[in-house]
Amino acid sequence: MADLFTVSLIWSTIRLSTPLILAALGGLFSERSGVINIALEGMMLAGAFTAAAMTYATGNPWVGLLTAIGAGAGVAAIHAVACIRYRADQVVVGTAINILMIGLPGFLSGAFFLSSGSTPQLPIEQLIPLAPIVMAFAFVPLTWYALYRTPFGLRLRAVGDNPEAADAAGIDVAKIRYTGVLLSGALAAMGGAYLSTGQSSLFTRNMTSGRGFIALAALIFGKWKPTQTLLACLFFGFTEALTIQMQGVVKLPSGEDIPVQFIQMVPYVLTIIVLAGFIGHSRAPAALGVPYAKER
Repeated sequence: MADLFTVSLIWSTIRLSTPLILAALGGLFSERSGVINIALEGMMLAGAFTAAAMTYATGNPWVGLLTAIGAGAGVAAIHAVACIRYRADQVVVGTAINILMIGLPGFLSGAFFLSSGSTPQLPIEQLIPLAPIVMAFAFVPLTWYALYRTPFGLRLRAVGDNPEAADAAGIDVAKIRYTGVLLSGALAAMGGAYLSTGQSSLFTRNMTSGRGFIALAALIFGKWKPTQTLLACLFFGFTEALTIQMQGVVKLPSGEDIPVQFIQMVPYVLTIIVLAGFIGHSRAPAALGVPYAKER
């Protein structure tokens, strides 16, 4: 067991939690406004591909990060228009976006780089391994402040809990919801950008590997609150880091290595257990998933 719990495990936990924190905070803005965001996975994929492709094209990782944020906001805009303007089923729209973003980056990669499996490798000087970590942890208190100490946060929470009352008070429900969803796309894309230009040095197909869904689980586990969501993301990041550490270290009683496939299942199994055990104790925003049509 001493071989498992090391300083490197703590550092790995922080690194692996970073994309979850960014995506979960993004989901918090969207869901606090009343719009379910199943599409976090697709937004992360959009950010990951755009960051890697634009960094390779320009040689500047900050250009890659900024364009990734724009790509995530663009995908979020599609989700917002469908769900807010046309009042489509929010889960169905989010699922459709996820399916689209599984295939679209590979198609674009094949068109631009003649390889549908991955983008070209980035040199080490074009990577940003630390800045997104600092930003992710800094965004937690900033999100808390914005949510509980600003007029925007008050309106966001009001729209998510009682849009009729918010509308009667003169708040533009649609505008606040659009803002929340666009913020979610930008933050989730930052998490995806970190995967391809921070943790890794290229984009590979479906490289998020369900992190958008784990971020959504962390948001629910954290009861739609920034600090609790951070702790939930650290928990899931720890399980993933521990999974990596366990490979080749933890063995069966016979002395043989535990099959790696079983070890890799640990974060996802724990996600299911956490949701099954705690979702009943979390109170979602009252109007979450409920389209709102302004009375005339």
